[in-house]
Amino acid sequence: EDVISVQGTVRPRGDEMINPDLATGEIEVKAESLNVLNTAETPPFVTSAHEERQMDTGEDVRLGHRYLDLRRPALQENLRLRHRLYQTTRRYFDDHDFLEVETPVLMKSTPEGARDFLVPSRLHPGRFYALPQSPQTYKQLLMVGGLDRYVQIVKCFRDEDLRADRQPEFTQIDVEMTFATEEQVYDLTEGLMADLWSELKDTDLETPFPRMPYEEAMRTYGTDKPDVRFGLELHEVGECFEGSGFRVYESILDDGGHIVGIRVPGEGDRNRAQMDRLEDYVTDEIGAAGLIYFQLPANGSTLSSNLSVDALPVEYGEKAAEAVGAEPGDLVLTLAGDAPTVFEQAGELRLYMGEQLGLRPSPDEGEDAFLWVTDFPLLEYDDDAGRYVSMHHPFTAPRVEDADALDGNPESVQARAYDLVLNGNEIGGGSIRIHDRDTQLTMFDILGIEQEEAEERFGFLLDALRYGAPPHGGIALGLDRLVMLIAGADSLRDVIAFPKNQSGQEPMVQSPDWVDPEQLQDLALRLDLPPEVDPPAHVARRKRLAS
Repeated sequence: EDVISVQGTVRPRGDEMINPDLATGEIEVKAESLNVLNTAETPPFVTSAHEERQMDTGEDVRLGHRYLDLRRPALQENLRLRHRLYQTTRRYFDDHDFLEVETPVLMKSTPEGARDFLVPSRLHPGRFYALPQSPQTYKQLLMVGGLDRYVQIVKCFRDEDLRADRQPEFTQIDVEMTFATEEQVYDLTEGLMADLWSELKDTDLETPFPRMPYEEAMRTYGTDKPDVRFGLELHEVGECFEGSGFRVYESILDDGGHIVGIRVPGEGDRNRAQMDRLEDYVTDEIGAAGLIYFQLPANGSTLSSNLSVDALPVEYGEKAAEAVGAEPGDLVLTLAGDAPTVFEQAGELRLYMGEQLGLRPSPDEGEDAFLWVTDFPLLEYDDDAGRYVSMHHPFTAPRVEDADALDGNPESVQARAYDLVLNGNEIGGGSIRIHDRDTQLTMFDILGIEQEEAEERFGFLLDALRYGAPPHGGIALGLDRLVMLIAGADSLRDVIAFPKNQSGQEPMVQSPDWVDPEQLQDLALRLDLPPEVDPPAHVARRKRLAS
């Protein structure tokens, strides 16, 4: 792929040479001179031929030569789409009188979820900045400062275990408004989505988007980010097995557990080998204790199960089949256990079956299904930590009618919080915030943050709340995920110019990397590495000298 310069005359192609598939398909250049500006070695993978050949190369090889990978037309198109999303977003908020304000990247470490990325200070030995997980507290301070409508397209950082849909650094569209209600946030966000879909997909979205309470989402879909584009909803079928004599299910019900059923249309005639593989998936991949299923043959003959009639009489399986609306030819799957785990496991099984049966559209096909999930609990109890934790973050306001229950029955309190879901992906989340000091201190106390620690960690915010902070609320939208879904890409790495891999590394520049021992010395830092980590010789030598 040498770089060349050609001089010549542009002229029409002959009729037999016209190629309507090319932008330049009707013209050609009669070359008069050709110069090689730069020669190139043979690249490690193809970047401009058929997509199938491009994707044969391992991802780490492509990320290690990302400057070559960026030559792929599909990747360039994704980055152009990302640029257009930036421009459309900025125009939309400018038209709605929002002010784009930059907030600090070097900030204070505060306990609000994932681990912080820490930056040591050379000028203040032993002290650290943190890279922001979000501009949450700063945007609240902007509201106190009288900047009524704030927006920022901002980089955020979270030091957490990575998944296919996560990056340690990511971009979000951050929004905050004074005197905002939930309805105003919904309306503003839906307007942005409508503009983006019109501009980027040439599609008219129907608004307002549907809404679903958190509890309904968990009980019907087993997740707080349901993909509502296909069925296979969950059903409580515990009552169907009362008095059945099947000790496993009766024991679970006696202990307050649940039995969840899923109707799978048209799959009642699966053979035993297929069902054995499904049972293995449920136990090995989902982690459920087991799968009990009922098959309703298409010919209307007697229901069958992986349990013998001695263990569970047929009539109880028939009750469960009726409860989920099953018909001849259908398959009924049931899982049992404690909430919320059994609902989450059933939700995973639902998604798996939806994908296996082709019911769940791929990223680049089918209609998009937006959904607001609302009425979240404000808190959940963490058994491992032995205390309450925030479902969203500690600055989320309780529902006004529930505020008095904060002192005596915090688990019953609902939050003024909301998530925006698209095709089973959470693309945004927000809330109305706490705007008075006393409520914020009460929230910290419930979370196990004593007043002294709260003053140390969040004194700047608590002080600001003394000075007439207006009610305020907002939302943060995941820009990377939005681009991925609009583009129909399979991974966030396909819509970011220089992403990290699934290990949080960037193979091209070899980051994270060791630093010179002198840099550590300047920062008054000493490495205390676990035995299995083998540092380079110059780092190991400095470590021995320091000890």
